[in-house]
Amino acid sequence: MATVALLGNPNTGKTTLFNELTDKYAYVGNWTGVTVEKKMGTLRHTKIAVVDLPGVYSLNPITKDESVAIEYLLHGDPDLILNVTNASQLKRNLLLTIELLEFGTPVIIALNMIDDLNRTNVTYDLPTLAQRLHCQLKATNARNKKGVAQLRDGLVASLTELPPATALHITYPTLVEQGITQAAKKLVADHGMTPDFARWLTIQFMNQNQTIRAYAQAHDLTPLLQSAPFYDAQNFENQIFTTRLTFIEDTLTAARRQNTPTSQSELTNKIDRWVTNPILGLPIFVVIFYLMFKLSFDWIGTPLSDGLNALLSGPVSHGANSLLTSLGALPFLKSLIVDGVIAGVGGVLTFMPQIFVLFACISILEDSGYMARAALVTDRLMQMIGLNGKSFIPLIIGFGCNVTGIMATRTIEQPKERLITTLISPFMSCSARLPIYSLFVAAFFARNQALVVLSIYFLGIAVALIMAKIYQIAFKVKGNSNFMIELPQYHLPRPDIILQGTWDKGKGFVKKAGTIIFAGTVLIWLLSNLSFHGPVTDIDQSLAADLGRWLLPVFAPLGVGSWEIVSALLTGIMAKEVISSSMIVLFHFTGRTALVATFANLFTPLSAYALLVFILLYIPCFSTLATIKAETGSTKWTIYSAVSSFVIAYGLAFLIYQVGSLFI
Repeated sequence: MATVALLGNPNTGKTTLFNELTDKYAYVGNWTGVTVEKKMGTLRHTKIAVVDLPGVYSLNPITKDESVAIEYLLHGDPDLILNVTNASQLKRNLLLTIELLEFGTPVIIALNMIDDLNRTNVTYDLPTLAQRLHCQLKATNARNKKGVAQLRDGLVASLTELPPATALHITYPTLVEQGITQAAKKLVADHGMTPDFARWLTIQFMNQNQTIRAYAQAHDLTPLLQSAPFYDAQNFENQIFTTRLTFIEDTLTAARRQNTPTSQSELTNKIDRWVTNPILGLPIFVVIFYLMFKLSFDWIGTPLSDGLNALLSGPVSHGANSLLTSLGALPFLKSLIVDGVIAGVGGVLTFMPQIFVLFACISILEDSGYMARAALVTDRLMQMIGLNGKSFIPLIIGFGCNVTGIMATRTIEQPKERLITTLISPFMSCSARLPIYSLFVAAFFARNQALVVLSIYFLGIAVALIMAKIYQIAFKVKGNSNFMIELPQYHLPRPDIILQGTWDKGKGFVKKAGTIIFAGTVLIWLLSNLSFHGPVTDIDQSLAADLGRWLLPVFAPLGVGSWEIVSALLTGIMAKEVISSSMIVLFHFTGRTALVATFANLFTPLSAYALLVFILLYIPCFSTLATIKAETGSTKWTIYSAVSSFVIAYGLAFLIYQVGSLFI
């Protein structure tokens, strides 16, 4: 099967183009570092494999995800490379293009976001660019599907009659060229390499590509290893970069044509004067998120959730109970299905509208181009704690799921900054916590639901930033890495991208409802109906009650006075979504309405808020802990994350309740 490798800078629309070419959806975001692993697909209506590799600025890897690209070129053997570029950012994008053209595998360049270029005062003559770069060029706009069909046809045609590979040969300074020629000849003679691959490998080695140098060590490439001190002493890396930049400038100058800018480019600049303003940027960010929560909890999400709750706790529950009774089901089995599965899982599913509305809002912000601005605005804040805007991106992703947020830390260059971001990511309020927030704000803060939930989210951010500063001091992080991000033109969000993005973010919640939440609900039902001596009819004699009462003194200083709440909190370590279903099961209710009503007898607004803070910050779920272990490679940091988050959560909730009790 023929293989096409997609390579390009971050924020070139590469993943959107991958989706259009393969008819397979992959996560799309409008900022650097969304794609952190290669994604596979098949070119539509063909058997041609397409590999979507992480966005990289060069083949010289700095971060974990960038190393995926160079490793794939070394070992993946693609038949064709599709280099996706941002047509309006060609000067920087072509630095990677040159490295790919020198590799020797046939390359097709997609000048994506061509509409953005056409709105500026500059355009390029494509035949001139193609002639100077010695490869095919296709103009596309993946968002609007312009040129995608022609690009797909070009890929199929090129692979059907694959032309001989002709690598781009740039003439480097004399001393560099002599070194390349000498080393390449020896690599061809001694190691059986093709001339193009030997030349490319030598240039990458001279360019201090650490992955290539490790490859040379592993394969004992003596011609390169022996010459490394000379290459470095002569500063070949800088000479190669300067030569490439000169080649790019000359190429673009020859192909450049004047154009008349459009109003949309001017509109983007006008909006950015406000949105990225050093003073107004952060307040605008807060207002946007406040409106997002108003939509999720007040205007759209909650009314839909109430309707779904009425359906599941009423007709569905009663209908299942009647059906099981007519079938003669055992009381134990009937209770498990009706009081356990339907009440527990159904009680969590009622929050789907709120979660999906929130994810729809986030998808709109991503597709419109605002999220890149959010990262830029927060960069100033992150610099104060020794990080940068690139660290804020995983935190934003963590609003959906802490697991994917932690995985996104791979895009951070410095190991200490990456570790710090990994450790603070679980403080971001993921979607799994939304059901429990919804229960408590409906019970105690009905008039200010969005404001209270917003305060919880921003409290998580505040705790994360404070801990990041502490870690910066403790780990002795000196200086900040640079943050580079391209700001795309603003776009009207595409409905199909919004719908697909919302589903992609929310489907994990639905899957958990059928797996983890189901298992957790059954487990908590069993614990509430069994004791050490067998089945019980009085839940106060159950294993769940024994465990909850045993730990209740620990949680009493937080304003928790019910063992049912304590037992439910323990299940949250498995998955935070299970907390809500566990409460419904433990209190023997059929839906969330009765549970909300009973909260009035168990909590005050102050103790309810303290508990929400505890749930926000306490021990991450098993999936998050497993991801921390995988990303850090350390059991020590995994245990530390679990212990430290519990201590922080308990301490802050304790302060809120105890200090608040003095005034309320």
